[in-house]
Amino acid sequence: MTGDEPLAESAEELFENAPCGYLTTLPDGTIVRVNRTFETLTGLRREDLLHARRFQDLLSPGGRIYHETHYAPLLRMQGEVREIAVEIMCADGTRLPALINSVLRSDDEGRPQLVRTTVFDATDRRRYERELLRARRHEQDTARQLSRSLLSGSLPTADGLELEVAYHPAEAGLEVGGDWYDAFWLDEGATIGLVIGDVVGRGIGAAATMGQLRSAVRALASTGLGPGRLIGALDAYAHRHDVGRMTTLICAELGLETGRLRYACAGHPPPVILPPEGDPAFPWEGRSPPLDIGDGTQEPRPEAELTLAPGSTVLLYTDGLIERRRESLDAGMDRLLAATAAHRDAGLAGLLATLVRELRDPEHVDDVCLLAARFILPG
Repeated sequence: MTGDEPLAESAEELFENAPCGYLTTLPDGTIVRVNRTFETLTGLRREDLLHARRFQDLLSPGGRIYHETHYAPLLRMQGEVREIAVEIMCADGTRLPALINSVLRSDDEGRPQLVRTTVFDATDRRRYERELLRARRHEQDTARQLSRSLLSGSLPTADGLELEVAYHPAEAGLEVGGDWYDAFWLDEGATIGLVIGDVVGRGIGAAATMGQLRSAVRALASTGLGPGRLIGALDAYAHRHDVGRMTTLICAELGLETGRLRYACAGHPPPVILPPEGDPAFPWEGRSPPLDIGDGTQEPRPEAELTLAPGSTVLLYTDGLIERRRESLDAGMDRLLAATAAHRDAGLAGLLATLVRELRDPEHVDDVCLLAARFILPG
């Protein structure tokens, strides 16, 4: 026995019982060497593999396609691939989730000779990822249920008034946002309150904050505060309780006997006023910053007032309707006016459905909420 033999035996033992599977293949994938760990992981015997099967033949159908379209080309171009997730078909027909790393060895002239691949059992990782995904989906469901419960309830009805609402949660995200609407009587049958808002953030926290602010708005409105003073009081509430910072909203009240509309905007896009004849427009008065952005010193919040002609429509909306990632906000607002004018005769429900369909971002990364009221003299 020479001095090198114990070392050689130790190296072979290390190879056979390494904590990961190991394969050596020819450039076409033909397996020429495997270790004992790979046999243990898959139940496949080396005598059935060596010079008889290709590595890609051991993969699931999707894995074989990925091997052909991504793995093999990347290996040829880069000389190695790292942490590729595949499923290996085991001897008993089950699938082994695995992470593989491969290195291409070439001769001195650059001709591919061998591919050395390590195989790590990813079963625990796959289980963890599934559990994490399930947990994030419990959270999604809870947030959606909370949002729906807070937004549920019948809209007020009266002669001389049409109300419609549309709410579409984002599709390109994992969590619901904090958009909300509300409509309620300030004076039964005579004056209605209209509110739409947008809480910063997503998930359960945003939904809970939305619920707090929505309830606070109703409570403050019941005291007889006008829109400007109501937002001022809500601003103080947000600062005092550290809730709803940077929230934007519109508060409005509409008199059904007079057509008088009083409104105030706190950092929110302006409403759309659609007269029975003529072009829709944005009123830009009555504006102030979002909630709780200062040091707690309360400044009077302005409000504005206008009188609607019978048949006029007031449209409140959240910025998900007009914002797109690669466009200016002006483009979105111009598009909103044009679409409103083009579909003014569709009825309120048809108008809102069309606006959502035509205007929201194709990638739909934000919630979209709309509330429309049409003033019609009763009789």
